[in-house]
Amino acid sequence: MGTTLLLALALMLILEGVLPFLAPNLWRDTFRRITQMSDGQIRFVGLSSMLIGLLILYAKTWLQ
Repeated sequence: MGTTLLLALALMLILEGVLPFLAPNLWRDTFRRITQMSDGQIRFVGLSSMLIGLLILYAKTWLQ
């Protein structure tokens, strides 16, 4: 379990670093837009991301 969690964390950090590495100006503009969103909009984006992640995990376990 611990190894899987570390691997998941490592993969998340790699994926989070791709956009700032490849397109820093686009990343900066996107981040600026996010800071102008309301709390409700940011929560909706976070909830949507969590639900998509859960669906992917569920699909992976269902397809095995």
